[in-house]
Amino acid sequence: MERIHRIKANGLTHHVRDKGEETAPAAILLHGFPDSSAVWSKVTPLLAQAGFRIIAPDMRGFGETDMAARVSDYDIRTGAVEDVLGIMDALNISEAHLAGHDFGAPVAWMLAAQHKERFRTLTAISVGHIRAFLSAGWEQKHRSFYILLHQLRGLCEMGYRANDWASLRKHWSAHGDIEETIRLLSRPGRLTAGLNWYRSNASISRIVNPPKPGAEGEELVRIPTLGVWSDGEKYLTEKQMIDSERYVKASWRYARINGASHWIPYDAPQELASLMIEHWRAHP
Repeated sequence: MERIHRIKANGLTHHVRDKGEETAPAAILLHGFPDSSAVWSKVTPLLAQAGFRIIAPDMRGFGETDMAARVSDYDIRTGAVEDVLGIMDALNISEAHLAGHDFGAPVAWMLAAQHKERFRTLTAISVGHIRAFLSAGWEQKHRSFYILLHQLRGLCEMGYRANDWASLRKHWSAHGDIEETIRLLSRPGRLTAGLNWYRSNASISRIVNPPKPGAEGEELVRIPTLGVWSDGEKYLTEKQMIDSERYVKASWRYARINGASHWIPYDAPQELASLMIEHWRAHP
């Protein structure tokens, strides 16, 4: 049975899906753009059946969670990270496994690095450590060109909405539930809210000229980590995931899923769930 929570945390009301026994080991699943917690709909039942409690929030601005007012409110460090910790506190979850896909992965990487006492393991899906991403070379920069388009406020929104969202339908044709995603993004302010994640955290200048590394404690992950990438991935190179091992000072495993697009949770739920369950059971 799935429970739906409306949780007030970090200044917003969050829509949170909660499935599995409340006393079972908890796992937090974080989605990315342009999704909601529904991206985990095929994976969650498999994880719950394996004996885990699965907590999947709609990230700020997405799904049924409140939108924040300013672009700067979508900064991962002060927005998403604090949102997740607040949701965990509201549900009395002191420690959990952690997984993130797409933009949810950078959030998960940062949570794991800065709050390792709250998490047993990390599973990063599609997106590697930010340092590995920024140093992955020109092929990754080429694949990241769409981020430049996302910086064009107003124009980007017009482009996506044009001709009944034709551009989105073309470029995200592999998405597992594109019609529902478009419905959610069509609501007032929602597309801009989603794009503000890029505008606050992933400007093109940051990709072309990455900032110097910060303090070691801010970047290194010291909990067991699983990196998952798919060979049908259009936006992210395999290199940026494999090279993420450099930033993990704990056990590291890399798994490649063949025959799946960027949306691994939709395309390969059984294989992804099996990898996560094995990872979690190996590090209870």
